[in-house]
Amino acid sequence: MGTPDFAVPCLRRLIDDGYPVLATVCQPDKPTGRHQVLTAPPVKQAAIDLGIPVLQPTKIRSGEFADQLRTLEPDFIITAAYGRILPADILQIPPLGCLNVHGSLLPEYRGAAPVQWSIIDGKAETGITIMLMDEGMDTGDILLQGRFPISPDMDAGQLMDALATLGADLLPEAIEGLLAHTLQPIPQDESKATYAAMINRETGLIDWTRPAEDIHNRVRGTYPWPGAWTTLPDGKRLKIHRTAVVSGDSPPTHAHQHTPGTILAAQKTGITIAAGTGAIDLLEIQPEGGKRLKSQDCAHNYPVGLQLGGHS
Repeated sequence: MGTPDFAVPCLRRLIDDGYPVLATVCQPDKPTGRHQVLTAPPVKQAAIDLGIPVLQPTKIRSGEFADQLRTLEPDFIITAAYGRILPADILQIPPLGCLNVHGSLLPEYRGAAPVQWSIIDGKAETGITIMLMDEGMDTGDILLQGRFPISPDMDAGQLMDALATLGADLLPEAIEGLLAHTLQPIPQDESKATYAAMINRETGLIDWTRPAEDIHNRVRGTYPWPGAWTTLPDGKRLKIHRTAVVSGDSPPTHAHQHTPGTILAAQKTGITIAAGTGAIDLLEIQPEGGKRLKSQDCAHNYPVGLQLGGHS
């Protein structure tokens, strides 16, 4: 069970390792793009390529869907970013349990967007947890964990890809450990639980009063979706795709004397903005209705002293 790209490596690894995958379950096709073309999710596309039957229930809490799963007689149910919490009647179907591949080191970052929030929060490390599912949201016992470093300029898309590969590598080990009774499930420490709420467009709104490092982390953590953004004095949005924190040994002149969000420099080397603490370079931006550009190619459109973030 899975829907986005994150789940595809797990599916392919199961097939490559010879596990008999009876069916895949993913969310229904959705309209995407400017023309709202109905598009199959990545897991469905991969399953079709692999010749695996696909189920796309609109409701998973109906007895009809549970009956469909029972007829398959699965030993395991495995989920990876499926996007829905499984009800008790489904959790009880497989005799060997339901496994979930989660993109954090549980109990930290339970919830819908662990990868994004680990970057936004400035974490230096995250990982993958293979857990036995229960009726809670990522609250089940831990089977295996693998750690992964977050580099200072890694974005959420890059981290998601890396964790998807790590999860696919750990999954067969978890399955074999359960089959051989060599893995002991470990209850999560509730006192250390944190939550990664679902992100939306507003998550990408830049607060220029924050330290430069925090702004850089939000840009990284919201890329490629929903993307970081600010507003120009005319109210139009400016997307910010890539940034860099101005190093402490080369601070812009009198950055601390300017209102956060003020353009300090706009030249062929790029655009520098005052933050609440320090300054940040915009490396790639995209004006509303325009194309993505390197900032040095459009710096002439953003004069020194211009104030960003005055509208929302």
